[in-house]
Amino acid sequence: MSNPKAPADPVEAPAIDARLVRKIADILKDTGLSEIEVEHAGLKIRVARELTAAPVNYVQAAAPAYAPAPAAAPAAAAAPAAEAAPAPVAARGDAVKSPMVGTAYLSPQPGADPFVKVGDTVSAGQTLLIVEAMKTMNPIAAPKAGKIVEILVADAQPVEFGEPLVVIE
Repeated sequence: MSNPKAPADPVEAPAIDARLVRKIADILKDTGLSEIEVEHAGLKIRVARELTAAPVNYVQAAAPAYAPAPAAAPAAAAAPAAEAAPAPVAARGDAVKSPMVGTAYLSPQPGADPFVKVGDTVSAGQTLLIVEAMKTMNPIAAPKAGKIVEILVADAQPVEFGEPLVVIE
């Protein structure tokens, strides 16, 4: 007979709080992002949504603007990547990091003025740049008001998850 008071398996995974997953999914929906990953106390949760038939309306307007650019993007992106690794983030200010892997674009469409330039004053929630991931344009918003002191990526540059993009002071 088995002992009902036997200790639990020490390798047992922690229980996942469904309310936390729903809150993360709501953040995903509210921000228009396609995926988000959170890690806390050894528990990592990744929530992603698949856009197949009908992308979000703002994506439909932005996506065609960069449609012709991918042919030229690899050559343009190769030059900055070949120079050197990204410079360390300046001690002054806070870095805005990429929430996903993708391609960073500094303007809403080719040939247009960039969203922001070094020296610009931005307000919280203002779009700083966009990151394209899986043909979805994801606006990256300023987390706080401040002054742009450094832009760490070039237009059409591939970016990694967590890579610093812009520094706000």
